[in-house]
Amino acid sequence: MAAWLQLLREPEIRMTAEEQYDELLKMADSMDEEGLISALEWQQLIRDAGVVLAYTREGLEGGA
Repeated sequence: MAAWLQLLREPEIRMTAEEQYDELLKMADSMDEEGLISALEWQQLIRDAGVVLAYTREGLEGGA
């Protein structure tokens, strides 16, 4: 979970918003498959990743 949060807050250098989102989804899926998080926690992680993707895209496109 700590690694997921770290990636959410600070994507790797040269990582696009889409690459960050894809990696966050993979990490959430992996934690779910390993039984480390509940279905509700998985849903929240996916939701949070989507919010960050939308926010990043908006910023890149010159949004408010």
